Amino acid sequence: MTNSITVSIPHQLGRVEARRRIEAGFAKVTRVFPGSGGACSKRWDGDELSFSVVVMGQTIAGLVTVHEVTVTMDIQLPGILGMIAGGLKDRLRKVGHVLLTRD
Repeated sequence: MTNSITVSIPHQLGRVEARRRIEAGFAKVTRVFPGSGGACSKRWDGDELSFSVVVMGQTIAGLVTVHEVTVTMDIQLPGILGMIAGGLKDRLRKVGHVLLTRD
C-alpha cells in the first residue's frame, strides 16, 4: 500500500532562484525521511525534479515542481512509511520553507 502526500510551498524568489536553492539544498530535504542515508537518485527535466530515496529498505519516489511563486512536492510513501505521512508532510513543509526564504 502506498500513501501520497503533496506539499505546496509559496516563495518570492522566482523560478530560477527557487530551482537553484532546491538543487543546492536537496540533501536537507532527503534527511527529513526517517532512516535516510540510503541510495538517492535525482534527475531534472526542465523545472521538475524526479527523485527516489531508499529509506528503511523501501523506496520513496517523488516529484518536485518549481513554479514562479510556489514549489510543489508530490511524494509516494510505501508501506509503513505511509502511516507517518502527516508528520513527514509538516517536516517537509518546514525544510522547504527554510530553503526558499530570502536571505
